[in-house]
Amino acid sequence: MQIHQRHPWPITVEEAIAIQNQLQPEVITEDQLGEVQYVAGVDVGFEDNYAISRAAVAVLSFPDLQLVEQAIARRPTTFPYIPGFLSFREVPVVIDALEQVSTIPDLILCDGQGIAHPRRFGLACHLGVLTDMPTIGVAKSLLIGKHDELPVEKGSWQPLRYKGGIVGAVLRSRTGVRPLYVSLGHRISLDTAIDYTLRCITKYRLPETTRWADKLASNR
Repeated sequence: MQIHQRHPWPITVEEAIAIQNQLQPEVITEDQLGEVQYVAGVDVGFEDNYAISRAAVAVLSFPDLQLVEQAIARRPTTFPYIPGFLSFREVPVVIDALEQVSTIPDLILCDGQGIAHPRRFGLACHLGVLTDMPTIGVAKSLLIGKHDELPVEKGSWQPLRYKGGIVGAVLRSRTGVRPLYVSLGHRISLDTAIDYTLRCITKYRLPETTRWADKLASNR
């Protein structure tokens, strides 16, 4: 899998904001995906006191969610941890890992935000635009927005609103546990993103894609 470099990786916040503003209009917020036979999860861990970023890609068959292929990549960490700029810290090494897989996923679930982001361009959007692949942001914590009270039952969800618009969904992936924050990344609608997120969940809070990628990235 080859991915073309669209821009240099910045070292300042000002450069990063410029890239987000430049690429955000390219985000496609409607369904442009075919039959989904393979789904992938991507996640990043760190080694040597955060000096080295370690990315993992786990490709699973769909809908039975069996691991088909995995890849790990490492590179020096060049961007600090700053909320709203996670993609500049993690996407470079995620791309390194994606370039190793021969089973091309039809959909990527990212451990991070999509358009539920101050500039509507979170990690899932950035990765989706650079790869031109359908992506979903499935985050474990809230970055922006507000929502109504969420029922405790699995599968329930509420719109996540920010500055007068809907930017995602707060989704109960398991009865009685903390919710997930789902937002479209690229080439997918919010309703479809919610549907595929739920279909990738078995008995745990996180989708199987994320669970596999997290284990690989963290070397657990």
